[in-house]
Amino acid sequence: MDGPHGRIAAANDKEKFLAALFDQLWDRYRSRVAYVRDYERMIATAGATFVNDHIAFRTIASQQPTTGIVSLSRIFEALGYVAAGAYQFPDKNLSSTHFQHPNQQFPKIFISELRSWELSESAQAILAKTVRGHRAPLSDANLARLYRVDGKVCDELLDLVVAQFHDLPWDLPEQSEVTALNAESQFGAWVLVHGYNVNHFTALINSQGTPGLADIELTMAALTKAGVPIKNEIEGTKGSKLRQSATEAVKIDVGVRDQGKRTTMPWTYAYFELAERGEITDGETGRRGRFEGFLGPQATNLFEMTRVKGAQ
Repeated sequence: MDGPHGRIAAANDKEKFLAALFDQLWDRYRSRVAYVRDYERMIATAGATFVNDHIAFRTIASQQPTTGIVSLSRIFEALGYVAAGAYQFPDKNLSSTHFQHPNQQFPKIFISELRSWELSESAQAILAKTVRGHRAPLSDANLARLYRVDGKVCDELLDLVVAQFHDLPWDLPEQSEVTALNAESQFGAWVLVHGYNVNHFTALINSQGTPGLADIELTMAALTKAGVPIKNEIEGTKGSKLRQSATEAVKIDVGVRDQGKRTTMPWTYAYFELAERGEITDGETGRRGRFEGFLGPQATNLFEMTRVKGAQ
């Protein structure tokens, strides 16, 4: 199946580049998360449409070197995105920002960062050791190339940007350190082994366009019938401005070091999210429109979907 972003009506070359970037990220994510392919078969059978509501990424915030949300946000800002909302998760030591594109057919971007300085000294030491080897950020010259994209999609530039997400930005972590960090921050351990790979894509329930999948309950029931393991609870009450659920996270083998030697171990990777958006009244204009933001209390529970079962 073709990627969902290539079907967006791009208004210019920069938007064509953005759609190509998202579809490359989608291809890897889809190949790893079997539940996505189950969803695709389900909507194809139902004659429904998949529209991607948002893409989520995770980062680690530090000062030396400077990392965190900015590690990725400048790429998207160069491609036309603007910050639209900020969120705090004190119990998880996380901050998040969501970004929107003027062309609302493009998915929202949700980037989170772990505030490393709030963790224990031992956890800080693990994170500092890891990010010390962080690759150089995308250069100002390449950000300028993104900002001024014109002509046909430049494969060399596209490959360079995709690598910023797919390639681990630091050396392989020690397995013992991943396990130790996981006891304090499963989010931090996840970023150590996955870097800036996509954490999840999201089906927008509102756009599925068929009565059989008209709401999140019907969609969850159809996925369950197809054998897809789904989160038991729906975040958000019926009729509210945002309702969310997700499949379980899949596990994949990740690269680590064991006493300096390269090896692999299984670790949770990603899930597939479902989002149903309600309408709100704009306080300034009085107009009704779809809620396009996020709700912190709901998001904090979805962060838990990647917790390694049996770990604290």
